[in-house]
Amino acid sequence: MAIKKIIIAIFFLIIISVIFLGRLKKPATAPTKTKITIGMGYIPNIQFAPFYVALQKNYFAIEGLDVKFDYGFDTDIIKLLASGKLDFGIGSGDQVILANSQNLRIVDFFNWYQKFPVSITTLVESDINKPDDFIGKTIGLPVNFGASFIGWQAYVKKNNLPIDKINVVTIGYTQVAALTEYKVDAVITYSMNEPIQLEDQNIKINNIQISDSINFVSNGLLTSQKQIDNNPGLVRKFASAFKKGLEDTINNPKEALEISAKFIPNFDKENSNLAAKVLAASIKSWKTDKLGQNDPRQWQDSIEIMSKLGLIKTVPKQTLFNNDFIND
Repeated sequence: MAIKKIIIAIFFLIIISVIFLGRLKKPATAPTKTKITIGMGYIPNIQFAPFYVALQKNYFAIEGLDVKFDYGFDTDIIKLLASGKLDFGIGSGDQVILANSQNLRIVDFFNWYQKFPVSITTLVESDINKPDDFIGKTIGLPVNFGASFIGWQAYVKKNNLPIDKINVVTIGYTQVAALTEYKVDAVITYSMNEPIQLEDQNIKINNIQISDSINFVSNGLLTSQKQIDNNPGLVRKFASAFKKGLEDTINNPKEALEISAKFIPNFDKENSNLAAKVLAASIKSWKTDKLGQNDPRQWQDSIEIMSKLGLIKTVPKQTLFNNDFIND
């Protein structure tokens, strides 16, 4: 009888052990990541290096984010953010101001560029060195809206230039060719793009930085006020991951260049040299003691500039920026 009890006890011990070991071997379910889409506003480019670094180093993944880059020109980013079809996007201060003047509640929650990145570029041989030299000349403007358009308009206003005596033509994004082929006397450029390309071709240029004349808000990370109200934790996670990517890019541009090469099509040794120069110029515009910090005075100046230019009919009263998401 005792032996029978022992056998039964051993039998139950074996069953319990099998069940326990089976549970141990069962693979743990991976935590679900939150999918987010980012409106990039352009094609894959070295200027997006902080995003690529953050993705490659798993900074987004650590925050539980599964990111998708949605490339394309930036005219629709604001509407897509407002409608919830994009979670985050890259955009300039003028877009935020214009959107809010039209009751589209878009907020800059991470001030990325510290200087307005628009410039007026001329060939040294054209002998255009001061504002009055543009009178009677032809200026090539890529598009009739956005930062380039506002930068030129603000420069004209600031220097009291007679706009009716300056020929402004729309040339699309062909600034380098238009200038070197003498189709125009000057072009409105992105400071860390076309001027770098021209210098890389050993072409001597003059480059007038619009930021030397006006205190205008530049590019930042944007989202909707609805997103901030309903999901501040998501905004904070995204800002934290991007900030780490930005810090690493600033501190180690060589590594950032190597990582970015994996995300940029047709990236080879020839354009690697140019990309390194563009990245170096970009980093100068990103550096600051307080990454992500928005300056209230700069936003106010930007609103005043757009009002004087007649670009907004109603001055937005709502919040245009938020500094709550940039702290570690």
